[in-house]
Amino acid sequence: MQFFEVFRQAFDSIRASKLRSGLTLLAISMGVFAIISANTAVLVLDNYFRSTLSFMGGDVITVSRTPQISLGPSDWSVYRNRQNITLAQMDELSSRLPESAGVGPDHVYTTTQVEYSDRQTDPNVYIYGANEHFLGNRAYTLHEGRNFLPEDLEYMRNVAIIGHDVAELLFEFEEPIGKIIRIQGHAYSVIGVTEARGSVFGNTLDRFVLIPYNIAANKYGRNRNIAIQVRAGSVDQVQNAVDELTGILRVIRGVDPSAPNDFEIATNESISGSLSQFTGFLYLIGFVIGGIVLLGAGIGVMNIMLVSVTERTREIGIRKAIGARRKEIVTQFLLESIALCQIGGLIGILAGIGLGNVAAIYFETALVFPLGSAIGGVVGMTIVGIVFGVYPALKAAKLDPIESLRYE
Repeated sequence: MQFFEVFRQAFDSIRASKLRSGLTLLAISMGVFAIISANTAVLVLDNYFRSTLSFMGGDVITVSRTPQISLGPSDWSVYRNRQNITLAQMDELSSRLPESAGVGPDHVYTTTQVEYSDRQTDPNVYIYGANEHFLGNRAYTLHEGRNFLPEDLEYMRNVAIIGHDVAELLFEFEEPIGKIIRIQGHAYSVIGVTEARGSVFGNTLDRFVLIPYNIAANKYGRNRNIAIQVRAGSVDQVQNAVDELTGILRVIRGVDPSAPNDFEIATNESISGSLSQFTGFLYLIGFVIGGIVLLGAGIGVMNIMLVSVTERTREIGIRKAIGARRKEIVTQFLLESIALCQIGGLIGILAGIGLGNVAAIYFETALVFPLGSAIGGVVGMTIVGIVFGVYPALKAAKLDPIESLRYE
């Protein structure tokens, strides 16, 4: 039996009952669509994280009082009762680690307006307290100018490094290096401008100003809760650095040996693992919903094929009368069932990939094609076609040719 002939007969069956076939195809398409769109979205998020969401250096460890990312229910009373992580603790940690560890603060002291001459930003610029390690720890590179020097902090110089967005707003037609900006009435000399990093989940990474952390502490409060960033030296050394860092911090913070840590440690790998749980949950939801819809669609396919057997009883009798064997009748109806599922599956795959990549357009990341899921969809629709088409096919094969020829 020719393959294209089988598909032609499948289309004829669909056209013979447009409403019933259309609803069944819709159900099949929606089931495959739910699975493929969820998987595509997961791949987009994973690709987005790997390309842009890695906002720290690959070997950077962040210490904070509360988790960096929290998915699901948490007992926040545990975190509220923890003591703050302070600049004094950061300084003590820095004294116990080598200079290459790049110990530095990661804390937004305020969000405010930045002014230059007669121009000003919106009051949404993040003011960070930083040291010479901040840019490296956060994977920023300088577009022009220089980084902080140890002397800038030692002598508490009023200098600042500004993000790309701030430079675009305030210095559209001027060279920013050496210019004086004002933050809440205080003057700072611009010594550097960072290259653009883009956005994460719609929030820009380039709308900030860095000032020496000791100046920020004097102006906005020294005993604030901050996060501390430390470099391991290489990605391979991250786990060893985490173990060493944990021991030192427990001593600095006076944690009882039998008590759990009263701080959180995050790395790119741990953040990626947390997001993988979330994306895995999305995929599971899509798979479950799609599976339920496909079950109903499979029943619809069986119904269509049973109706097709009834409507083509005389045709089956003629085929048997001229020598068609049971095997050939079973093959014909099974292939028609598979073809019907593949038509609906193809529509669902294309629609699912299209919708899933809407997230890629929104996040301005590369489009993805879930090849494994697409192949799985084709195989899955073949299985659905066989499982729900075998009974109608066997029923057709068992028809008596004499009775079939008499059927009106």
